[in-house]
Amino acid sequence: MINFTVGPVQSSESVLAIGAEQVPYFRTVEFSEMMLENERLIKKFAHTTEDSRVVFMTCSGSGGMEAAIINTLTKSDKALVVNGGSFGQRFVELLTLHEIPFTEIKLEYGKALKPEHLAPYEGKGYTAFLLQKHETSTGVHFDINLVSDFCKRNDCFLIVDTISTFLTDPFDMEALNAGVMITGSQKALACPPGIAVMALAPSALERIEHTKCCCQYLDLKLALKNQERGQTPWTPAVSVLRQINVRLKEIDAVGGDQVEIARAAHLANYFRNKLIEYQLPFEIVSESLSNAVTPLHPTTQSAYEIFLKLKDEYGIWICPNGGDMKDKIFRVGHLGCLTEADYDKLIAAFLELRGKKFI
Repeated sequence: MINFTVGPVQSSESVLAIGAEQVPYFRTVEFSEMMLENERLIKKFAHTTEDSRVVFMTCSGSGGMEAAIINTLTKSDKALVVNGGSFGQRFVELLTLHEIPFTEIKLEYGKALKPEHLAPYEGKGYTAFLLQKHETSTGVHFDINLVSDFCKRNDCFLIVDTISTFLTDPFDMEALNAGVMITGSQKALACPPGIAVMALAPSALERIEHTKCCCQYLDLKLALKNQERGQTPWTPAVSVLRQINVRLKEIDAVGGDQVEIARAAHLANYFRNKLIEYQLPFEIVSESLSNAVTPLHPTTQSAYEIFLKLKDEYGIWICPNGGDMKDKIFRVGHLGCLTEADYDKLIAAFLELRGKKFI
């Protein structure tokens, strides 16, 4: 099997080896030291301030999204949220559920965020801004600098979902003045799912301190207190946290986040150039691409049928979409332990399907 989805993705042999071991007891000095090392390396790769903090929540990235909202926002806030796909819609649903006043900036699938989208909200008293840096469902990489500048001018607290773009595209949390960064274990960290990673700037820590969280399990006060000693308030996904440690040290050993980002960019460009070289019948549907994903609209066949054909007959996984995008868009990821040779096999499968007049 070759996995070109956007998560879970292919893991390195060292990460896989940890998953094969017995799960150790975790209320130990050794586990605490590992967790503090995890925090240090996440801060390094996210380019946080020294006084920022990191917590590791046993949940999916969506749990991290909800934790950010219920720990830092209240009914006295006035939020802006960009909705450009399935995950922007998830932010909208969470804000609605927790009764946080908000205005939705609704974008058509595949469309970039532009200055004219933000202009109507200048000086209108907004206190928070929620954004997917990369809308994974459509492959649109939003202009985080545009949003950061808006937030700085308007004194908005910035919550950024970097779940599919952390370690594939540049992200400097301090320079952007972001309050919260959310990512997940199963994307570019290339570990199994189960851990949401949250980097918290001092602005977030202050909000957390003065916000009453409505959920005990997702209470970041408890998570922060326990992380001071390298622990978690509840039983965590121990093996995944150990795998994250191995993966972070792998990245650090080869040069850090910039090298990892360059690797993803190389694979993305290699694949996209092959599409052009062989004139495959797919259209890239994003106005603004991330290194993480190439979103494609097939012009001759249902996207979902192509996904099934590759899975069932070639042992290749691309990433399907759901809802009204099911037959329109599939995505090819550039995350995890992939090589040029893997993409050559995917291109060969596409060419064979074209020869059979399937695409």
